[in-house]
Amino acid sequence: MKLLKRQRESTLEHRLVWQTAALLLAYPDEQFAERLATADELLAHVSGSVADLLGTTVAELRALEPMRAAVGYVDTFDMRRRSTLYLTYWTAGDTRNRGSHMLAFTHTYREAGVSPPEREAPDYLPVVLEFAATVDPAAGRRLLIDHRAPIDLLCDALRHAGSPYAHAVAAVCETLPVRTDRDAQRALQLAAAGPPTESVGLQPFTLTVPPRRVQGE
Repeated sequence: MKLLKRQRESTLEHRLVWQTAALLLAYPDEQFAERLATADELLAHVSGSVADLLGTTVAELRALEPMRAAVGYVDTFDMRRRSTLYLTYWTAGDTRNRGSHMLAFTHTYREAGVSPPEREAPDYLPVVLEFAATVDPAAGRRLLIDHRAPIDLLCDALRHAGSPYAHAVAAVCETLPVRTDRDAQRALQLAAAGPPTESVGLQPFTLTVPPRRVQGE
């Protein structure tokens, strides 16, 4: 009974971490301040190192003027390929295979009884985190674990850039199994090879590096 209770408590805390991180990793639009306030409310129910990490991101983002936060977000996630929030970018890049890679996310959402997002790609990390937090924790956790290497690469890139978002992604990593040597090797291989590319034969509609967002979108 005590083990089951600890497991339930761990799952609940992980869901709170995922939801908080999803809020913090979203584009800082007109709901920016509201999302930070919601993150604070969620963090009241989280403890330990993950609470400290997420709290650091909240504090650093709150210290920014809204316009500066928006510009910083675009510069971090839209203009730097190594810190993309799209999890299949590292494994499929700008190729026709990326659509098939994203099917894993789409199928997972539908099997859980929800529709894939209409205005965002299904592999967008905040979408995956919110799905894991609010719809199906087990299935969402599997998606995160299956894409552990891209998440680790994202975390490393954000840390190297001194980004406030690094702490939020690090908190997500703490909800996943301890990184194995195999996980580390996979991340190194992806970092060394870079995302796949195709120069010919692309279909007219191909998702690429996340596009620049404009305030109010």
